[in-house]
Amino acid sequence: MQRIKTAVLVSGGGTNLQAIIDREKAGELPHAELALVLSSQENAYALTRAENAGIPAFAFSKKKLGSQEAFEEALSEKLEEYGIELIVLAGFLSILSEGFTRRWPERIINVHPALIPSFCGKGFYGLKVHEAALERGVKVTGATVHFVNEIPDGGRIIAQKAVRVYPGDTPEKLQKRVMRQAEWKLLPAAVESTAASICQKKAEKE
Repeated sequence: MQRIKTAVLVSGGGTNLQAIIDREKAGELPHAELALVLSSQENAYALTRAENAGIPAFAFSKKKLGSQEAFEEALSEKLEEYGIELIVLAGFLSILSEGFTRRWPERIINVHPALIPSFCGKGFYGLKVHEAALERGVKVTGATVHFVNEIPDGGRIIAQKAVRVYPGDTPEKLQKRVMRQAEWKLLPAAVESTAASICQKKAEKE
């Protein structure tokens, strides 16, 4: 079976990356091959997770490279070098430009820790999302996996899963519950379904 070479872009601890690694090891990603991890932070623990799993991993600092254009060029060179066909944003905190995303139509997916269109868009990331949800008093939150386009959190939705909010929740408690009950399940499944779709489209062209 053909497998789609997949890159995971990260910025931090890499818990969503680990969820994908674990699913691949369990044989649950028959159409996706984790071939590359790229980080926007040189000290991200996600790089260690990649190393432990035997996945090539590299870090690029936008600050050191000097511009968004140079940063995206460095990413693009690595993606091309490893023959990547699918990009997964898993806690990747750099917003990609319209020029970059247009080169990957429905080939970039992202996980967002809320039920889009709630608590999404520019400025909503990490704990800020859960802080906003608690401040608003919602009783249900969750996670969304979507395709990435030029609008932050604006691409077509692939999957969503709801998670209950409980009295006494803190942003940290809610973040952990959303990860455990939604993100770590939704994202690997979306990686597989998207890779399978790419395989099918390639087969139809042959």
